[in-house]
Amino acid sequence: MTTVASTRPAHPMAPVHTVGQRPRRSGRRAGVLFSTPFLIIYLLFLVGPLLMGIVLSFFNTTTVKDGLGGWVGVSNYAKVLGDSLFWDAMWHSVLFTLITTPLLVGLALLFAILASRIRRGRVFYRLAFFAPYVVPSSVVALIFLWMYTPEVGLIPKLFSAVGLTAPDFIGSTSGGWTAVILMTLWWTFGFNFVLYTAAIQDVPPDVYEAAAIDGASPWQQIRLITVPLLNPTTSLVLILQILASLKVFDQIYLLLGGGPNQSTRPVIEYIYDTGFTSYRGGYGAAATMVYFVIIVAVSAAWYGLRRLRATGTAARAAA
Repeated sequence: MTTVASTRPAHPMAPVHTVGQRPRRSGRRAGVLFSTPFLIIYLLFLVGPLLMGIVLSFFNTTTVKDGLGGWVGVSNYAKVLGDSLFWDAMWHSVLFTLITTPLLVGLALLFAILASRIRRGRVFYRLAFFAPYVVPSSVVALIFLWMYTPEVGLIPKLFSAVGLTAPDFIGSTSGGWTAVILMTLWWTFGFNFVLYTAAIQDVPPDVYEAAAIDGASPWQQIRLITVPLLNPTTSLVLILQILASLKVFDQIYLLLGGGPNQSTRPVIEYIYDTGFTSYRGGYGAAATMVYFVIIVAVSAAWYGLRRLRATGTAARAAA
């Protein structure tokens, strides 16, 4: 004969513990413990430098002397906002973003769909597309600098082999932008490709099977099923790519140094030049804060558009 233990308290006035109360408390405690190392690193290396930059922007700080220097108030910000070189560099970052973002998003989507439909060698193609992304920027810059070198580089030799004159990838503005964009496409393409590949794998195969039974061609399946189901991933990839392109620095600095005549210098290289080459730490901090506000404004605008779109979609669904 089995007995069932009573869950009622021994005394009528004894407190009754609800089921799951103790695991809920331990779960919160475990969450705090696991997140503490990240919060410490976040405060030390992200929030701390941000606050220090805000403080430095109000002083005439130089990187060759100790201390904050003299108080200048908002004059550093006034100089940054009135500096044509800053806005030229900002335009270069925006131009780079406008050119590379559609290419990196569209090509990643296209090749992710094609790779998902390959029956043999699928792992090889996925690895080949993603592998360049893990190569350091300095190595990538050296590879492409060798390829672009006049007379001895691979690309000029290919042009010469077909009787054409190769563009001046290093010494001209148009050639420099072409060189940087091609390098960026090859180098950073893999990240967006992996995001789309993961999203495609989450699409249920039954959906494609049902569409094939109904007579949908592969192109119709891609256009009417795959692409619409990937809209949330496309929104994520798009904003991540916009922010990454606005923060361009490595490839332009290593490949061109912002040249020729600063015609390709992005805003982060401008901040680097003023803060560490010209030793104007306070001015560089003010330029950083202005750029930071621009990045936050872009992120907030994108978030607001997504919320507005989601609200509109929910309202239409309810109607």
